[in-house]
Amino acid sequence: MKRILLLVFPVLILSACNFETKKISSEEVLDQESKALNWKEVDEYPAFEDCQQETELKRAKACFESKVATNIYSYLARQQPVVTKSIDDTLVIYLEISKQGKPRIDSIVSIDSTLAGELPKIEEWLYQSIDSLPKIYPASKRGIPVSTVFKMPVHIKAE
Repeated sequence: MKRILLLVFPVLILSACNFETKKISSEEVLDQESKALNWKEVDEYPAFEDCQQETELKRAKACFESKVATNIYSYLARQQPVVTKSIDDTLVIYLEISKQGKPRIDSIVSIDSTLAGELPKIEEWLYQSIDSLPKIYPASKRGIPVSTVFKMPVHIKAE
C-alpha cells in the first residue's frame, strides 16, 4: 500500500501544478515594446552626408544643427537685405525632419514688429533656406526611421 501511495502521490503533485503557457503574437510583442520605448529620444539623429561618420549622439546632433544653421545664415546673407533701422533679434524655428528625411518648418516664433517691418520677406527666406538643404538622412529609433523636431534659434543682426 505504501508503494502505491508513493507512486500515486508524485503523480498527483505533478498534475496539481498546472503549468500554463500562452503563445504571444509578434504584433503583441511589438506593441508592448513600443509602449515601453522612450520615443522622445532617438538612437541616431538626422544627418547630412558630412555628419554620418559621427557616432556619438551629442556630436551628431551638433554637426546636424551646425550644418542647418550655416545653410540658413548663408542663404540670408545672399539676399542682401537693405534695412533702415538696426535689427538685433532672435527667431526660433521649429524644424521637423520627416521619417523620409524631408525638412519642413513647423513654426517660427518671435518675429517682432521691427523685424517684420524691416525684413518683410524673412519668413519666405527662411522657408526657402530650409528647402535648399542638401539630402538629409532621417533620425532612427531601433533602426526604424522616425520624425524629429528641432528647436533652432536664428539670430538676426543688421545695421
